[in-house]
Amino acid sequence: MGATKQQQANPSSPEGSCWSTSPHALLASVTTSRWWSLLWWPWPSRSSSFSAKRALPAVCVAAAMATTAVVVLANGGGWWWGQSPDGMPASLFFDDPRDWEPPFNITGDHLLDGLLTADFSHKSCRSRYEFAGYYNNNSSSHKPSPYFIAKLRKQESLQKRCGPGTAAYKNAVRRLDSGESVLDDGECRYLVYISYRGLGNRMLAIASSFLYAVLTDRVLLIDGGKDAGELFCEPFPETTWLLPRPGWLSFFFSPLSRLQGYLGGSKESLGNLLQTGAVTMSASGDGNVSWSPASRSPPPYLYIHLSGGYGFHDKLFFCGAQQRLLREVPWLFMWTDNYFVPGLFLTPPFTGELETMFPEKDAVFYHLGRYLFHPTNAVWHAVTSYYHSNLAGARRRVGLQVRVFQKKQPPQVVLDQLLSCVRGEKLLPAFPETKTTTAAANGNTSSGDAVLVTSLSSWYYERVREEYGGRVAGGVHQPSHEGRQRWRDAAHDMRALSEMYLLSMCDVLVTSGYSTFGYVAQGLAGLRPWVMARAPMWADDWREGLDPREPPCRRAASAEPCFHSPSAYDCAAGRDVDLDKVMPYIRRCVDVKCGIKLVNESSSQW
Repeated sequence: MGATKQQQANPSSPEGSCWSTSPHALLASVTTSRWWSLLWWPWPSRSSSFSAKRALPAVCVAAAMATTAVVVLANGGGWWWGQSPDGMPASLFFDDPRDWEPPFNITGDHLLDGLLTADFSHKSCRSRYEFAGYYNNNSSSHKPSPYFIAKLRKQESLQKRCGPGTAAYKNAVRRLDSGESVLDDGECRYLVYISYRGLGNRMLAIASSFLYAVLTDRVLLIDGGKDAGELFCEPFPETTWLLPRPGWLSFFFSPLSRLQGYLGGSKESLGNLLQTGAVTMSASGDGNVSWSPASRSPPPYLYIHLSGGYGFHDKLFFCGAQQRLLREVPWLFMWTDNYFVPGLFLTPPFTGELETMFPEKDAVFYHLGRYLFHPTNAVWHAVTSYYHSNLAGARRRVGLQVRVFQKKQPPQVVLDQLLSCVRGEKLLPAFPETKTTTAAANGNTSSGDAVLVTSLSSWYYERVREEYGGRVAGGVHQPSHEGRQRWRDAAHDMRALSEMYLLSMCDVLVTSGYSTFGYVAQGLAGLRPWVMARAPMWADDWREGLDPREPPCRRAASAEPCFHSPSAYDCAAGRDVDLDKVMPYIRRCVDVKCGIKLVNESSSQW
């Protein structure tokens, strides 16, 4: 419980995105005050070494010259500035009114079958209502349930009534700062997500935190700094989800000013309270818990530590008795880099409601991500401009995401695995294709395949281009390559997000195990990817846990992200259980042996 944040950090951090622009132009864009102001959610300084190792997501975007596109994401050597002729320059990242689509009547398609509300201006956030037009794959069959839609409208009302700037919020902050902990009937309760890690981890963690807020009738606030709104539009009408900075008068004593200072063993954490006797078990043996006589009342706030490597007592968060206790706490501060939604399905107080919310268990992040995350106009301009220039004419877009965690892993081994996967699954043509023959075969004017490569290294792109450049009518393309992960880089995050969405617009995905960046892309797309096995990030040897007899890639059971660090403890039974034997819609991940994910019951073999 007293481990440092470095020791407890989840290794599943996302990859860095890459760029293809001149060093002088990129340097100029990053050093201006505008680009530095675009930094999303500052990273915690829990330790200097941890802060220096921020991992960022890398997305591969395949460019298609009127053909099917293939996306490749990769990590490895190389230099920051890309050489691909169709790279995504920094000049794409601006909001150009000339590119706005003409006014249109918002329909059910624009609102994603009721998932979104029409209470926003189209011009204020183009991606919110234009998003649906870029996704034509089979995922369109996923419809949000009426019950989930009703829960969203209720949450929006709660966020508006209790959010920043309201009398209810001001009163709640005053009570928090003064140490008052007893809730009155109808009083607002809050969940503050403490952001850290790379963009992929943050998006997965925010989606999980939001769902937990919906289940527990809490207002979700994001602790992300003054520039957090530069990547995503506000998801809730007439309010903000960004946590305001404490005023200077309360800066030194407000719990909200110390959010980046908590650790797994902090005295304010749920795990620590359970260890130190602040919470007692019922003498009747019914599993109920209550605040100890010494505590007398719940604390005004609790820190919830759900980061990778968290301890046994922290994992009791997923027990029903502890959840009933947490309802009495006005403020919860949550630190997580996990997609812990599968764990909520295994938490007894939430199981039934979640099953009603999501009849299709393999589409949870699909709906959460499409509801919460809407790129700002500047990012969306880059996404749509690149898409129309390189991908729109393709009959089929294929994304290949290559992520390498161990520097000592030979690039040729990674390339052989990638090419073996593509060949074995017949994802790209074995013989040259032409626009004429491909179009005729499909009865349309679209041409065949195109390969889109994004990577931290240009090496994988070049090798894939050598292999398939003469076979696919659309050629092989790479938007960028940085050579290494970049932390605390504003332009980097914007580019990573744009490439993540471009990858999600593909029709076929090959991803790398453990990669949260790939999880987000597949979840937004609603596509089951082919996953290439990887040794965990923390492994000393890149071969650790890998069996050379295994196929180069395996098809994921669903598009859902993997929960890397679940709790196997059955609270009622008082022992560990095999998690994929508990519910018919919970399965082990193909890439993380101890991880679990949600699958559709109809497709399971439980």
